[in-house]
Amino acid sequence: MTTTDRPRPFRKLGHTGPEVFPLGLGAMGMSALYGPADRDESIATVHAALDAGVTLIDTGDFYGMGDNELLLADALRGTDRDRYRLSVKFGAQRSPDGAFIGFDGSPAAVKTSLAYSLRRLGVDHLDVYRPARLDPTVPIEETVGAIAEMVQAGYVRHIGLSEVGADTLRRAAAVHPISDLQIEYSLITRGIEDAILPTARELGIGVTAYGVLSRGLISGHWSKDRSGEGDFRAHSPRFQGANLDHNLALVETLRAVAERKGATVAQLAIAWVAAQGEDILPLVGARRRERLAESLGSLDVTLTADDLAEIEKAVPAGAAAGDRYDAGQMAHLDSEK
Repeated sequence: MTTTDRPRPFRKLGHTGPEVFPLGLGAMGMSALYGPADRDESIATVHAALDAGVTLIDTGDFYGMGDNELLLADALRGTDRDRYRLSVKFGAQRSPDGAFIGFDGSPAAVKTSLAYSLRRLGVDHLDVYRPARLDPTVPIEETVGAIAEMVQAGYVRHIGLSEVGADTLRRAAAVHPISDLQIEYSLITRGIEDAILPTARELGIGVTAYGVLSRGLISGHWSKDRSGEGDFRAHSPRFQGANLDHNLALVETLRAVAERKGATVAQLAIAWVAAQGEDILPLVGARRRERLAESLGSLDVTLTADDLAEIEKAVPAGAAAGDRYDAGQMAHLDSEK
């Protein structure tokens, strides 16, 4: 399937956030964690996304130790600032060898991290600013309060959160309106449906869903013998041994459904996330133009009630084998508590 040039209805990030194109671009893989990337192709992909109408671009100050922000600065240089919205995560602490060594959500870290992000990105404000994880040593009220000061000062437009649970959402929203929660959500990662998503909806908080293809696992392009240096997926439970065999079998079941719809597996999986509610914005981590084009094709996939039932039968909730992160990372996720 191919995309068309017709206007796309925008989606609003919660009750208070910006209106954005119905698909966001996640830039992490352009600099980190998925193995080597082609910088020129990554920049070309950002340009292609803007040309297609994409407005929300998501990054983190710790992606590639700041390299991702510098890459985006190069890609966006000369582009009218009104054409795009920047969503930035902060707080992850890293050592010179790249290891993750903790998280800092303190008010001082909020302001210092923001200052560096603004400089690296070459902009005077961020559209959404969010802690990447909950700092267990700092009350969420203090973190959100510090960002709220930056909203008042004009450096930030909206406050977001990432990977937090329902209780934390409530506490944060009591301090300042929260535009959206960034959290993993896909056909094979549906934990938010129990308590987090209902709470977000009650509070008027949107969801920006990352991992909609489960890091490529349900893209329809993953193969058992695939591996790469610097690719953290080699250590992910879902990509290992019998778990991988099981999960790829699910993909083949899904492929049959996709073919009947005239879509690719990736397009069907993205369209399923988008169909779960207009308050949900899928983020796609395309780092090549061909993958971006495929993802944009999901906007042409209309899923009926019968289609959704067929997809649910092919990949029911809880069908995946293995956790989405390793045990150490899972233990630090407030959203999993």
